[in-house]
Amino acid sequence: METDYVTSAPGLAFETLLQNSKASVLMKIVGQPVIEVLEGLDPNLISGEKLGKLAARLVNPSEALRKPSTRDEIIGLLPLPKARELARRLGIEEKTENLFVSLHKAASNKTALPLLFSFFGVVQDTYASENFAEDKSTLSPNYGLFPHQRVAAEKVHQLLSKPPRKAILHMPTGSGKTRTAMQVVVNHLRTKEPTLVCWLAHNAELLEQASSEFEKAWSCLGNRQISLMCFWGKRNTDLMSASDGLIFAGLGKMHAFDKRDPNSVLRLADRVSLVVIDEAHQAIAPTYASILSALYTKRPNTALLGLTATPGRTYSDIAEDQKLSDFFDGIKVALEIDGYADPVSFLIQEGYLARPRFHTLNFQAGLKLSSDDIKELSNAVDVPDNILERLGIDTQSNLKIVSGIESLLERHRRIIVFAPSVESARLLVAILTVRGHEAYVVVGGTNIAERNRIFRRFRSNNPQPMVLCNYGVLTAGFDAPQISAALIARPTQSLVLYSQMVGRATRGPKAGGNEEAEIVTVIDPNLPSFGSIADAFRNWEDIWNEYN
Repeated sequence: METDYVTSAPGLAFETLLQNSKASVLMKIVGQPVIEVLEGLDPNLISGEKLGKLAARLVNPSEALRKPSTRDEIIGLLPLPKARELARRLGIEEKTENLFVSLHKAASNKTALPLLFSFFGVVQDTYASENFAEDKSTLSPNYGLFPHQRVAAEKVHQLLSKPPRKAILHMPTGSGKTRTAMQVVVNHLRTKEPTLVCWLAHNAELLEQASSEFEKAWSCLGNRQISLMCFWGKRNTDLMSASDGLIFAGLGKMHAFDKRDPNSVLRLADRVSLVVIDEAHQAIAPTYASILSALYTKRPNTALLGLTATPGRTYSDIAEDQKLSDFFDGIKVALEIDGYADPVSFLIQEGYLARPRFHTLNFQAGLKLSSDDIKELSNAVDVPDNILERLGIDTQSNLKIVSGIESLLERHRRIIVFAPSVESARLLVAILTVRGHEAYVVVGGTNIAERNRIFRRFRSNNPQPMVLCNYGVLTAGFDAPQISAALIARPTQSLVLYSQMVGRATRGPKAGGNEEAEIVTVIDPNLPSFGSIADAFRNWEDIWNEYN
């Protein structure tokens, strides 16, 4: 039966709509169990006007408009003139191509509920709950992990809960290593009340990043009030009074603390049940290894977790890398993704990491090396400082670097440059500034206030292209997802260091970064260098036992 609706009157009474709607739609709104009962009593009850009148009595309008499943059906019953009227009330433009799709979307917003009640003439029960349970909804955690991160965190948890209670967590730069580790730390603190966790790192950037991440994690997942203690640089806290919480400490400062009082770290170890070392390839450095051993070995149930994107100290010295593996008993947890030979391919394909495009800038002359230089270079773990300093003031080298940076500025908004020396970093910024570019320099001597000001500017959403030049301070712990290009002008024999520099530009879209990253490496024919890190993730696999 067709009904002429008076379109000049505001809205449409809920009962009127149901009484004049098709039986097939009303059956969905009323529900199959009720339909079966009505049909059993009298088949005539589920057809024509009778079902409309029954539906008007059976369906609670307030509940029906709150539930997405029935609300969409009710909106779908509206004749076109009334659908347009409701659209105007909800602020939907007249020329919307698919009117009903737009209505469903707008009506799903809880702020639209009073307008729906008014339109359908529903008097809201002031005593009714505003938190009506929907049939189905999707809930997002405030501090969740991706599936591959959850698997890694669970493996680490299992290893730390049984002897020897140690492991390295191996995840590529940009894949959420710190966030994954924080889940382990939070779970440990929740189950070991009261207790101390000691998080160690060798530089301030790593510690700042980690402490900030822990604050977010504990605010979402914590179960009590605890202490967060900072012990690096000029930050001091009374470690001896700590009893329940997390200590973020610089390895250098901990070493100095131990030298002043040789028993201080051992006394602290009496209250520590988990030790975490970031950039774990630093763990076997003599001054650091003693601190770790003191904290980890004092009590039999203390656990040790290392974090790294590069589970080795060198590119080709197996004996040196074996020491690191032995320190952690060869136990490593890495990301493993079914169907992928290595996790890096998966992380790039799924948008967790940017797809890197590697190319090189070659300058033909090269730095002139003496026989002593060549001998020193062959015996050194990395390129000696005196060679880097000479490279930093080499005219041909700096001209090549400036040319490379200006080429990148044509395509990128945020560029990070790893200069070969402090002087070179300052010189590059001076030249770029004179040539009209916005550029900043951060080196070891840059004070904290100035450094933070530069970082805030560089991380901002300002569309102006910017260049950040540094030497030796932003290879780890510095996170600016907007960076889409890195120019590496610092030659190195260390695959660890090269991987860290590349990692500053490879945050993917799912981590707030970019689809692609451009990595430019300046090549001096007389100095060692890398052109790509395609095999970096698997470089040290032969010295570790993978945990499955």
